[in-house]
Amino acid sequence: MAGDFTAEQKRYLEGFASGFQASRALRVPTPTKDTPIGPDASHLEAQDRAVAGGGALDEQERIKREQHPFDAYARLVAQAARNEAPKPADNFRWRYHGLFYVAPTQSSYMCRLRIPNGILTHWQFAGIADLADRHGGGYLHVTTRANLQIREIEPRSAVALIEGVQSLGLWTRGAGADNIRNITGTPTAGIDPNELIDTRPLARALHFHILNDRSLSGLPRKFNIAFDGAGRIAVLEDTNDVAFQAIEIVDGHGLEPGVYFRLALGGITGHKDLARDTGVIVPPDEAVAVADAILRVFIETGDRTDRAQARLKYVLDRLGLDDFLTRVEEKLGRALLRAPADAIAPRLGFDRLAHIGVHPQRQAQKSWLGVALTLGRLTSDAARGLAEIARAFGDGDIRLTVWQNLLISGVPDARVDEALAQIEALGLSTKASPIRAGLVACTGNVGCRFAAADTKTHAAEIAAHCEEKIAMDTPINLHVTGCRHSCAQHYIGDIGLVGARVPINDEGDTVEGYHMVVGGGFGAEGAIARDLFENVAAKDAPRKVESLLRAYLAHRATADESFAAFTRRHDADALKRLIAECEE
Repeated sequence: MAGDFTAEQKRYLEGFASGFQASRALRVPTPTKDTPIGPDASHLEAQDRAVAGGGALDEQERIKREQHPFDAYARLVAQAARNEAPKPADNFRWRYHGLFYVAPTQSSYMCRLRIPNGILTHWQFAGIADLADRHGGGYLHVTTRANLQIREIEPRSAVALIEGVQSLGLWTRGAGADNIRNITGTPTAGIDPNELIDTRPLARALHFHILNDRSLSGLPRKFNIAFDGAGRIAVLEDTNDVAFQAIEIVDGHGLEPGVYFRLALGGITGHKDLARDTGVIVPPDEAVAVADAILRVFIETGDRTDRAQARLKYVLDRLGLDDFLTRVEEKLGRALLRAPADAIAPRLGFDRLAHIGVHPQRQAQKSWLGVALTLGRLTSDAARGLAEIARAFGDGDIRLTVWQNLLISGVPDARVDEALAQIEALGLSTKASPIRAGLVACTGNVGCRFAAADTKTHAAEIAAHCEEKIAMDTPINLHVTGCRHSCAQHYIGDIGLVGARVPINDEGDTVEGYHMVVGGGFGAEGAIARDLFENVAAKDAPRKVESLLRAYLAHRATADESFAAFTRRHDADALKRLIAECEE
């Protein structure tokens, strides 16, 4: 109380308060009607700079400026009450809440979640299956970002669905549009014998950092971040805008030895770029701060006038890597660490079949079980069955992978056979051929208006045909995507197919089909695939892939030459000649 202070103490407190107010006045400029304030200020300022520079904001930037999607939730609720489909502007806004209205392919919403590191509990997985039954089509899709999608959600059910997700302790906020998408990490984090670091706490820390800071929403375009802990299963971090790749620094290079992340930037394989190594290494406890600084530079420098040029890759192309990293350092207030290549210890390679089957964990007498799904699709009943197996036999976790399947972890070796029997009783399996294990397909034109082909159906047909005709003895990654957006990442596949309308006569009639690329890869074999064939009709694709695989088996240099190495050893014309021989 005031009566308890001496006169001297009162003068001190008055002086302290006056000084504090003065310092605030110096630090914070007095806002005017032309000065953006609040958490969206940096985005509004970036828009203003674009306009002042003579540009015109693109449509999505204008929509965000008219009303921020997070401020429009009441209108989403009102639309749901009327069972009303969104107009185009709101269709964009509702993606900030994880909802995508996918007409004309389906007159309904698709909902995408946020699941940091792709790991959820058995009861959350069962709860999502229940929501898919109650508000969706009764099935789930596992995506290429170790995530889940629920489809066929009527407008009347949209709000109940996303609030049901939140009630399970999961999230949809920021799962679409111009936001940082689901943070991926090594699916075997914490259980992998090969890993250098457990990525789970880092993925969750960055997830919550983003979720609780509105200033990190409303980016110039979507943004992908991944943590690779050097485990046996690839997380495809080099396809992300920001890739944190676990490495070990050895002694003798002026750096503290230990585990760091190598920083790579600008991956966007649909635009034919893998993330480029920056030469920067990041201590794990600084990863969130470094990611934050990168994001804030992107907010300031990303293109707000041309969405085709708005991804991080194009900022790096325009500014140059050195300039961009200097700006990141300014945000951080310190220099980034650099390491020469010879300071980095060699890493163990990926196992391209480790996401399928039974594999020993780092914990004694425990294994993870990789469950093969049909191109990521899973019925609600099967999801609930897997959730119960995870509860009864494992550690209770469901681990999603970028290979469109899932793992059940922590199964005691003594109970593996029993768990496998339960999985098979659901009509599922932990076995897959070398072709089917690496088969990836996007939603296709069944559920996406951009897709030119029914990718999931055609991918299944290709796999079935090739399994019957050829006995492959090495894993083959076949990526089938419906359009140039490359959700199935066709450019990093051994074989990539991208949907196209294929002409069949001079009258302009077309059928579903694909352009074919070969020789892509990730990790140590990272490369963007090269064009091989254009306009392969969908009905001809199984035979064309079969002939390519036959050419590989017949002409590989050694029994252990990889498919990627084989295709890179031959130019397109040479490959076509070998394929023609097999077709004959």
